[in-house]
Amino acid sequence: MERTQKTYSPKEKEITRQWFHIDANGKVLGKVATRVADLLRGKAKTIFAPHVDCGDFVIVTNVDGIVLTGNKETQKKYMSHSGYQGHESAITPDELRRKGQADRILLEAVRGMLPRNKLRDEVLTKLKIFTGDVHNHEAQKPVTIEL
Repeated sequence: MERTQKTYSPKEKEITRQWFHIDANGKVLGKVATRVADLLRGKAKTIFAPHVDCGDFVIVTNVDGIVLTGNKETQKKYMSHSGYQGHESAITPDELRRKGQADRILLEAVRGMLPRNKLRDEVLTKLKIFTGDVHNHEAQKPVTIEL
């Protein structure tokens, strides 16, 4: 009987993490969120495994200048519920921008593109979002990605 090769599973010490920088000013939300989600999970790496966090760190700047196509700015709703009867609330991206929470628009888009399991919160800790073009991660020497 011939012995088959075992499936490779990456170990935590074998994973090398890089830092990437994306400028979201004038870019469409879906394109930015898709690229960020892929980088956070490490889908382009050869050692990718869905049950291991092998992704990279991502810095996104200028999220206040991110673009939503169509009428999404006023018609899209982010729903939340407190758990009490009748305490459901909704907020639009336009209202989030006026409140100064433009980073939540990108965060919710990326969060929705990640798998719904225990790794999601761990993966999201590697996402750093800034509303302006200044960030405090220059020491990590991030590689700039153009979309």
